[in-house]
Parts: sequence; structure tokens; C-alpha cells
Amino acid sequence: MTVEKTFIMIKPDGIQREIAGEIISRFERKGLKLLGMKMMKLTREKAEKHYAEHVGKGFYDELISFITSGPVIASVWEGVNAVQIVRKVVGATSPDKAEPGTIRGDFVLCTSFNVVHASDSTETAKREITLFFDESEIYNYSLKIKDFLS
Repeated sequence: MTVEKTFIMIKPDGIQREIAGEIISRFERKGLKLLGMKMMKLTREKAEKHYAEHVGKGFYDELISFITSGPVIASVWEGVNAVQIVRKVVGATSPDKAEPGTIRGDFVLCTSFNVVHASDSTETAKREITLFFDESEIYNYSLKIKDFLS
């Protein structure tokens, strides 16, 4: 069992639809640990760095335009096999392939507006976390609240 960090971004449509809290709570209920979170409006430059692997694809310009259209919530999570666990909670990119019970299976009708981004590998997670967070914005803490109560 490997403890990993991963990156999750709630996209502008997730915020506009007022489901950010529901999305965040699904990761908490799964048992993942929130290490950092912030709301921001992406610059075109940051969006282009984030989606660099899609340069030249037919949907690239639309993707950059969409992700910079409103605020996003960037977050860092930790857990055993966090990258793959998060990908399962999020569901397939295409809503017709996303299983009911996943975020996309429950909330998404169109691939262009799929409410959330999640890192697809530990390498990608490291790159994305570094792009969005300074080391001082990621917190390591104990989940043992009972230690404070005794």
C-alpha cells in the first residue's frame, strides 16, 4: 500500500452549478485527507501549462477558454493509492461511460463540461501540485482529533 498525493480541480461548471461541496465531501467520505485547497481564476498562461499535453488537439482552444472562464477550486489530497482511488470516484471522462455513483456519472451530461479534473498518474500529480501550490500551502497534519480531546 502506497500513500500518494494527488491533485483535483473543480472546474468552473462545478462551481457555477453549486456542487463543489458535494464533490469535496465525496473525497472526504472515501477517506482521503485534504492537504491544501484554494479558489482561483486561472490565467491563460497557467491554463496552457496545465493542459500542455493537449496542445494541437481540436478541443484545446475551447478547453483553455472554458477553464479560464470562471473560478476553479484547486486541491491536494493524500491517501493510499490516491491517484487511482480519485480517478474511480471521479468516473470516466465521457459521461456516457461514467458509472452511476461517480461524480461524472451523477452530475455530467457533456464531456466539455465535466465538472472536475483529477491527475491521471503520480507523475502528473507531482507536476500539477507544483504548478498550483507552493510547498508552504500544503499541510501535513494528524487526523486523530481524539488526541486533542483527551
